[in-house]
Amino acid sequence: MFTGLVDDVGVVERIEQSDAGRGLRIRSRYDALSQGESIAVNGACLTVRMFGPGWFEVAAVETTLSRTTIGEWAPGRRVNLERAMRLGDRLGGHIVQGHVDDVAVVERVARVSDAILADLRLPDELVPLMVLHGSVTVDGVSLTVNALPEPGILQLSLIEFTWKHTTLGAMGEGDRVHVEADVLGKYVRQLAAPYLSAR
Repeated sequence: MFTGLVDDVGVVERIEQSDAGRGLRIRSRYDALSQGESIAVNGACLTVRMFGPGWFEVAAVETTLSRTTIGEWAPGRRVNLERAMRLGDRLGGHIVQGHVDDVAVVERVARVSDAILADLRLPDELVPLMVLHGSVTVDGVSLTVNALPEPGILQLSLIEFTWKHTTLGAMGEGDRVHVEADVLGKYVRQLAAPYLSAR
């Protein structure tokens, strides 16, 4: 489990195909990693396969590739990183599973006063899970739904700290980003579905 509070921005150094999937070597500031631990890479929970001073390797299987942009990445790509929570850590963001639901497309980015507003076009299945001022994870970053200006559009408001300390500061029109809806909303929808369909 994660919180959506990015604690490092890494760089993809090498990509290769293996029996484990699409392998990524990522340079980061992490040390004292453990083989088999989970790291959220742009919001996708991946397992550390190998590591060394200033780097670690993970692999994305076909299921992960089908719902993320990882298959499009190339060496040099900057990625948001977060190690899994430890029991007793502060939950500074919100409950994030690292299970990317789908990919959204950035439609507009504009600087407004002291914030950057970004409008994302969501896949249809994620639209009912967005709640005004609720939580959402975008490329691994815990964010608040700033507005829902029109059907299918999610608006984010990025504060200075976020765009300086994550990759979202470089987000531009046409970019594709990972979205994970709030897990609480997903459970509520699943539990309520039989009752709503019976109406």
